[in-house]
Amino acid sequence: MGGFSEQTPCDDVCVDGLGCLLCNPGEGMCNGDVAHVCNDAGDGYVDTYCDGVQGVTCDPDLGHCVGACAPANLGTSYIGCDYYPTVTTTRVEQTYHFAVVVSNTTDETAHVTITRGATSVVEDDVPSQSVKVITLPWVTELRDGGDSRIVADGAYRVRSTQPITLYQYSPLEYVIDDEYSMANDASLLVPVNVWSADYWVAIRNTHVWQPGAYAVVASQDGTKVTVTPSATGKIVAAGAGIAADGTGVVMLDEGDVLQVFSRDGGGEPAMPDISDLTGTHVTADKPIQVIAAHYCTYIPWNVEACDHLEESMLPYESLAREYLVTTPLVKPKDQDPFTKARMVRVIATEAATTISYEPPQDGAPTTLANPGDYFEIAATDKDFMITASAKVVVAEYMQGQQAGGDTGDPAMTIAVPLKQYRTDYLFHAPTNYESSFVNVTAPMGASITLDGMPLPAPTPIGNTGYGVARVQLSNAGDGTHALAGDQKFGIQVYGYGQYTSYWYPGGADLKFIPNIPE
Repeated sequence: MGGFSEQTPCDDVCVDGLGCLLCNPGEGMCNGDVAHVCNDAGDGYVDTYCDGVQGVTCDPDLGHCVGACAPANLGTSYIGCDYYPTVTTTRVEQTYHFAVVVSNTTDETAHVTITRGATSVVEDDVPSQSVKVITLPWVTELRDGGDSRIVADGAYRVRSTQPITLYQYSPLEYVIDDEYSMANDASLLVPVNVWSADYWVAIRNTHVWQPGAYAVVASQDGTKVTVTPSATGKIVAAGAGIAADGTGVVMLDEGDVLQVFSRDGGGEPAMPDISDLTGTHVTADKPIQVIAAHYCTYIPWNVEACDHLEESMLPYESLAREYLVTTPLVKPKDQDPFTKARMVRVIATEAATTISYEPPQDGAPTTLANPGDYFEIAATDKDFMITASAKVVVAEYMQGQQAGGDTGDPAMTIAVPLKQYRTDYLFHAPTNYESSFVNVTAPMGASITLDGMPLPAPTPIGNTGYGVARVQLSNAGDGTHALAGDQKFGIQVYGYGQYTSYWYPGGADLKFIPNIPE
C-alpha cells in the first residue's frame, strides 16, 4: 500500500536513497596533511596526501585537499602539477644538456620544485602564460646502454603550484660552439594524475648492436611491475629481474626506474635485427609511467644516419580506434619546404584487429593477428585516417637525412587519438635548430590561430572532414607558441638540424575511452 515493510537500524550512517553505509560518500576530515574522505560507495575511506610543495592544503571545514593542484581541480589531460622526467639511453655527448621545458598556461606564476630522491635539484618560478627551459644533469646509469637495470631514484620529480605542461629534450641543444649533437629527440610527458597501470610499447629494432629500450617509472613505493614481451620482444639484455626472453616481475619504489634493453639477435651487422621491443605489454599494480627510447637507430635500416628516439607512451585507457597521421615538412637549405616520406607503425592491443584507411592506402596492411603484433608502412608521404576494430597504438618515424631533404634524421612521435584533441595549446620549439614546424589537424572550417594570427587554409585529408595545415615556426623569440581554435584539433611539433631532429605531440587530452565500436 506504499508503506514500509521493515525498519533496519544502521550501525554507522543511514544515507537517503542508499540505506545503511559505513560513511556518507564524499564527506571527509583532515588528519594533518591527509584528507580522509569517504569513497563513492560509502563502504570505505580514501586517504589523499595534500602536497604542500604543489600548494595544496587540507581544508578542515571541507575535509578535502584544496588548491589549484588539488586532485579534484585537475582534469584528464597533459596539463598537471606532478611529473617524472626520465633520462633514457642515448649516444649524445654529455657536453649537451638534458632539459625540461615548463609551460605555464594559467593566470598565476607557477613555483616549480625539482628533486631527485631526497635531493633538491632546482627551484624556479615560471610566469603566467610563459615557457621556461630548465637544464638538468644527465643520469649516467640510464643514459648508457648495457644490461637491463633498476636505477634507484633514477627519475627527476617536477612539482608545481599551478597546472603546467612539461616536455623533456634529450638533449635540448642542436649546436654548441659550432659542434653538432646529431642525436636528439623530445617527448611530451604525462602527469602523475593520469598515469595508468597498463601500457603497450612502441619503439624500434636493435640496430648494429645499438639497443631499443623502455623505461618504467613508479610514483609509489612497493609498485609491482609485470612485463610480457611481444613476438619480437623476446631477445632482451637480461638484468634486474628481467629474463633474457623479455619476461619479468619487478618491484619499484617511488622515483625508481626500470630500463629494459633489447639485445643483439645475432644477425648480420648490415641487416636490421629481429630484436624489437615494440608490442611489449607493461602492467603494474599501481600507476606507472612508460617512456620508449632507442640508443641510436637508422630509418630505414640501411640509410644514414642513426639518431636517438624517445617518446612517452599513452596509457591504454587513453588509446582509441581512430587516428589521423600527417607527413612532416622538411626544409633544405635555401629551398622551399616539402613533405618527406616517413614510416608509420600500428600496434595491436587485441587479437584479430582489422585496420582501414581514409583515403585508401594501396598495399597498406589491414590485419594484426595477436596483441602486441605490429606492422609498418615503410615510407609514405600521404596524410590519412587510421580506423581500427579495437584500440591500437600508432607511432610515426622520420627517415634519415640521406633519404632526402639535406637535413634531419630519425625521430619518433606518438599519434594522438581524435577523441583526445583540444581547443588550445601552449608549446615550445627550440630556436637553435635550422627549422621547426607544427602540423595542425583540424575539422575543415575550424578557425585556428597561431600566436594570434590565423592559420592558412588546411589541405583536406580524403573524405574525413579534417584537414592539415603545416606551418614553419619562427626562430625569433624564446620558442614559445600558442594555438587556439573554435573546434578541437591536434598538433605535432618537430624540427631539424644537420643529421638530427626532434618530434613530439604538442599536447592531448587523456580521458578514458571505452574500447567499443561506435
